[in-house]
Amino acid sequence: MYSVIREIHFSYGHRLLEYAGKCRHLHGHNGRLEIEIRADSLDKLGMVLDFDEVKRRVEQWINATMDHKMLMSAKDPLAPFLKENGEPLVLMEGNPTAENIARMVYDHAKAEGLPVVSVRLWETPTSSATYSG
Repeated sequence: MYSVIREIHFSYGHRLLEYAGKCRHLHGHNGRLEIEIRADSLDKLGMVLDFDEVKRRVEQWINATMDHKMLMSAKDPLAPFLKENGEPLVLMEGNPTAENIARMVYDHAKAEGLPVVSVRLWETPTSSATYSG
């Protein structure tokens, strides 16, 4: 079994609804995401998958979809106000936790046909969440 990991950096803002701590307030993170791709065998070039392919199909999507945007629950009462005032938003079904963001990236990579096994999002240098399908 072979695997490769591509690291992707992006910045985002969010807040967590019904959260008792300071993350209930609008704030931002410089996220570091790791996407792991796995294969039983290597292609004719000796690769699991070209890193540039992950960049083209996942990293460019992250940059266009999430980078420097507010990730918010679709139920967040601030979302309509921010949208009306031109803030770039990504509305999510649930809270925009590291776990849910990792799953959103995983689901995109799977939809792209990539043999992804896990996505880990480091929200801070010491805290991460992983989603594996």
